[in-house]
Amino acid sequence: MSTPSQPVQPSPSAENVYPFESKHKALRKLWQQWQPGVPRDSRKQDTDAPPAVELAGYEPGAKPFSAGQGKQHDKDNVSALARELDGLQNIFYADRRFKLLVILQGMDAAGKDGTLRGVFGQMTPLGVHTVGWKAPTDAEKAHDYLWRIHQQVPGAGEIVVFNRSQYEDVLVPVVNRWITPEQQAQRYAQINDFERMLSENGTLVVKFMLHISKDEQRQRLQERLDDPCKHWKFDESDLKARAQWDEYQQAYEKLLAATHTPWAPWTIVPADSKTHRNLMIATLLREVLGNLELQYPAGSPALEKIQVK
Repeated sequence: MSTPSQPVQPSPSAENVYPFESKHKALRKLWQQWQPGVPRDSRKQDTDAPPAVELAGYEPGAKPFSAGQGKQHDKDNVSALARELDGLQNIFYADRRFKLLVILQGMDAAGKDGTLRGVFGQMTPLGVHTVGWKAPTDAEKAHDYLWRIHQQVPGAGEIVVFNRSQYEDVLVPVVNRWITPEQQAQRYAQINDFERMLSENGTLVVKFMLHISKDEQRQRLQERLDDPCKHWKFDESDLKARAQWDEYQQAYEKLLAATHTPWAPWTIVPADSKTHRNLMIATLLREVLGNLELQYPAGSPALEKIQVK
């Protein structure tokens, strides 16, 4: 019995495995300003933990990717980018050399669901799906914390978007002190190794931290309470997490520093403006996909002689 052919995977040393730098100088410079420092190869550094990122230096209300021509202009650009991403996703699916994992991480009401609608809503369901992570089930708790994550990563030609992610396991347990600092550092290392393994096997891991201000979160949570049609989106645990705002910010600052790697870098996205949030993410995803030099596979020469009657 013959073995089914497999898609040709890119070499881990190939330049296009980690396409996280824009070829355009201005965009590259702007992008770097919203990354938490220089990506750190966690395998080559000493054992000392990197200094925490100071989120206070990243303004949640900023609009660095806006053309400054008004909200409607930015909305129109988001719509155009979403259509462009749909076209790129079509080639990505046919090319099948890569997989794309997009991680959306952020505080409650930061806009993870809105990003899914605004950025990925134009894409065909073929080859694209989302995973919304909740508290682990008893069956999931019986395994290591990455077990359930690994089952949902994309296959060849697929795009998977995580609404929350494995990073919940270095946020909630850290804030609530369910794990020790030593276990926290161990999990950072395990996540880095896990993402590097995915990357070396052709998975692009693109991570966005949606950075919302405490005041904007208050307004959005109140809107959910004031609108009966949004009550389903509200959970009393949201208020508990809000009461631990400072602790969560500190946990984010540590994980951003520890897990910002060349193979899976973080981008901090100012998220007080919903439109700009989508504009920034769509712009950067277009750049990542554009760097892959995607192409449709060559068809059989025999197809040229076939006439459909």
